[in-house]
Amino acid sequence: MSTLPRALTLPARPVTAPAARRRARQERSTAWAFIAPSVVVILGLSVVPVVWSLLLSFRADDLVTPGRWVGLDNYRALAQDPNFRTAVGNTLLYAALYVPLSLVGGLALALALNRRIRLIGLYRTLVFIPFVVSATAQGVLFSFILDPEFGVANALLHHLGVSAQGFLADPDQALYLLVLISLWSGVGFCVVVYLAALQDVPPELVEAARIDGAGRAQVLRHVTLPALTPVTVFLLLWQFITSLQVFDLIYVTTKGGPLGSTTVIVYFVWQQAFQMFTAGYGAASAYVLALALLVAGGALRVVRRRQGRTEGAAR
Repeated sequence: MSTLPRALTLPARPVTAPAARRRARQERSTAWAFIAPSVVVILGLSVVPVVWSLLLSFRADDLVTPGRWVGLDNYRALAQDPNFRTAVGNTLLYAALYVPLSLVGGLALALALNRRIRLIGLYRTLVFIPFVVSATAQGVLFSFILDPEFGVANALLHHLGVSAQGFLADPDQALYLLVLISLWSGVGFCVVVYLAALQDVPPELVEAARIDGAGRAQVLRHVTLPALTPVTVFLLLWQFITSLQVFDLIYVTTKGGPLGSTTVIVYFVWQQAFQMFTAGYGAASAYVLALALLVAGGALRVVRRRQGRTEGAAR
């Protein structure tokens, strides 16, 4: 009988400790070489400005002449500033209107578009298009439409026999119109998110509810809305943060007027830093806004965690 030759095997070379350390250093160096550009960008555009603006909020500084350390004086002045209180009030009113209306409108449109009908893709696209239009373009467009003298809106009202309106030039109307303009674009984002979530609702649950005799309203209340709770919490936080950061639409349309009726916190920050040249005071107001965002995010996270515990206990 012939025997097959054994396969030749070479003895493995032992890896010495210095060689292993050298290889590890080379791997770390290669890794840092790849991520270094991203680290530089993150440090230069986020971390450093955050720290610098925090230090700036404790100084009296106009960014031109040498500043001086004033401690908490900027924050104490904010607490007594009626213009800042007006900006906070306008921001909260804007958020109180924009956030629930965008969620309710987005959910209603998503339910209407979550069907298999002809040209449904076109309808969904038309709803989403305003969201991708920049706020600057929206502001220019609606400034022409709502112009008190030459705008299309007043021309239409004239044909209907309604007296001309001041629109964005009227302190009693300007902020509400800005909310409507923001809804025109902001609802599209909620529609897309809700549409994606609706298509993840288990169809067997909906079918079981219908077999048990549940109508559309009952299915919506007891099946669809509970399944959409995580998405609703996300959209609530997202839209709230968006509403607190509104700036470009106001800058293009009203510039905080008339009579300060549309001055929000971010516009107040910009005004203090780049118009009044009180950068330290503006930085302090920006950190008040940042603190409000952190509190809002933390509160919603706690609520969501409690809901998750409640659902887990119910199961």
